[in-house]
Amino acid sequence: MKKLFSIATISTGLCAAAQSQVKSDFHQAKIIKKIAFGSCNEPKKGNSPMYEAILKHKPDAFLFLGDNIYGDTADMELLSKKWQKLGDSEGYQKLCKNTPVIATWDDHDYGINDGGKSYKMREESQQIFLDFFKDPADSPRRKRAGVYASYTFGTPGKTCQILMLDTRYFRDELPRTKGPKAKGTVGWYKPTDDTSKTLLGEAQWRWLDEQLQVAADIRIIGSSIQVLAHEKGMENWGNVPHERKRLFELLKKHKAVHTFAISGDVHFAELSKTDALGYPFYDLTSSGMTHASKGWANAKNSFRVGKSFPVQNSGLIEIDWDDKSIALSIINNAGEKVLQHPLKFSELEFK
Repeated sequence: MKKLFSIATISTGLCAAAQSQVKSDFHQAKIIKKIAFGSCNEPKKGNSPMYEAILKHKPDAFLFLGDNIYGDTADMELLSKKWQKLGDSEGYQKLCKNTPVIATWDDHDYGINDGGKSYKMREESQQIFLDFFKDPADSPRRKRAGVYASYTFGTPGKTCQILMLDTRYFRDELPRTKGPKAKGTVGWYKPTDDTSKTLLGEAQWRWLDEQLQVAADIRIIGSSIQVLAHEKGMENWGNVPHERKRLFELLKKHKAVHTFAISGDVHFAELSKTDALGYPFYDLTSSGMTHASKGWANAKNSFRVGKSFPVQNSGLIEIDWDDKSIALSIINNAGEKVLQHPLKFSELEFK
């Protein structure tokens, strides 16, 4: 795997006025223009054509958003073997040789379907995850609970920060729906009104507050589960609405313009948008690299921009620093752009 990051120490307790003193966990001076991402990748299904499709676009980085494998076990020896199956795959090896790979996890590679903080092997699973992705011994992720991390690429005026969140390690149990499924939903969960329940946990929230003070010209929030779409009843930020509100409040607090989210999990692709306290917040979802669901793609999402795409896919972010614009796209397994949405930096501002 390409190793292109140096490790930066995070300064704590700083106000927004001291932005330049706050650092990301990892930094690379290279200016990046293309970022690919994906989720829901089952190695036992064979070598996914998505790897070749992604490499056709020659991305400067690839982001794995979770369900990178389907581990689903409390047996750590078995979990390690399932990770190794990904490591042995030709497509993944070729991807790693050509671009840096950055990863967080979702439930299936965390170790248990729809799992949260009650998963008894979460500490052991984290070490296996970090070993697989070759985090160095002095990596911040080796020194704290959870696999969240921040990465910056570039130089002043052309700096992209990537915030990879962990929506599993600290998450409380979610309330389940009862009775028949409502029309337009998939099932299983409903929003909680218990504001003591958390998605990210206080340590990660403090870290995120600090990281939004890092000087960046574009900010990408990587979440394994969807941030905006919540009506389909699957796992998403809308199940803990006070946590999503807290995210929007942090963006406003730090005037984090030119920020958007990417997500996975749902086995189809779509773009969502909302007004987040006066800010036009987008969430581009890409899922899955090896399998997709046409039925789930038909579920309700009042935030959706355009159509959903229920076939193998990956996401693509293209940054034009000179034109000050971003192109958000979904590509199919032939590398063709099937969903596209251009944005000017000036569109991603607070009102």
